[in-house]
Amino acid sequence: MSGTVTSPNNLNQQRPLATPSPDTSSSLLGDFIQETLALTKRLFIQLQRRPSTLVAGIIQPLMWLVLFGALFKNAPAGLFGESQNYGQFLGAGVIVFTAFAGALNAGLPIMFDREFGFLNRLLVAPLASRFSIVLASAIFIVTLSFIQTGAIVTAGAFLGSGFPGIAGLGAIALIVLLLVLGVTGLSLGLAFALPGHVELIAVIFVTNLPLLFASTALAPLSFMPEWLQVVVTLNPLSYAIEPIRYLYLHGDWSLASVVMQAPWGTVTFGGALLVLLAFDVVALLSIQPLLRRRFA
Repeated sequence: MSGTVTSPNNLNQQRPLATPSPDTSSSLLGDFIQETLALTKRLFIQLQRRPSTLVAGIIQPLMWLVLFGALFKNAPAGLFGESQNYGQFLGAGVIVFTAFAGALNAGLPIMFDREFGFLNRLLVAPLASRFSIVLASAIFIVTLSFIQTGAIVTAGAFLGSGFPGIAGLGAIALIVLLLVLGVTGLSLGLAFALPGHVELIAVIFVTNLPLLFASTALAPLSFMPEWLQVVVTLNPLSYAIEPIRYLYLHGDWSLASVVMQAPWGTVTFGGALLVLLAFDVVALLSIQPLLRRRFA
């Protein structure tokens, strides 16, 4: 029986061309955005199931405003600089410290994912970039910080602290964003570096209050001894508190406005923003090698 023999070349010519699948044709950027949104949504679902975290994060700073404002209500006029009352002076400190405390806790969800094994599943998954894990946490914390800041500003307006105006609100949002990004980066770095959540919580407790008291959140710089003034001017929180406080007191602010008289010279509004930006760059660059090792 005779038959025709088909050469390999003919087989190649007869085989239909494979059409690219949607998965392979999608860009890495699109995959990265999709992964980030999915991981961010997961964090908000967790918050929806445990809303007490957000409720406590709003109630606590409001208690600070009410109780500390009442504590120093009868203080002599002019004792706290240009502020009309201590509540107005304290408002900026409460905004910044609340955002700082929330960002400092940003590493806890990552740490619990590590301990329960969910993070290992993410690391072996075919993600476009594992840095979507970090970005999702940052978006989540920034959103919570904005919600808390809005609640504090609103409550402060009703308590007589004043209102910074629309432009002032935008500047406050920028300052909170810059502070939260840097602190969140450091917290996430600690979550990958420390062995467990007990050690991370210990670092949070040790860091929280000392940085609060070594800032201008509760008292003006002129109240402090010289050595503490030097420490306060090295604290990034002070460079977030003083610009926000200036926004409450001055409606005609600009980047050249002097917001703090440090022992080594004057600090302008724009200079404080540059300090916060430099803090973010240093914090994010310092955790890059650690994250790359952990993700590998």
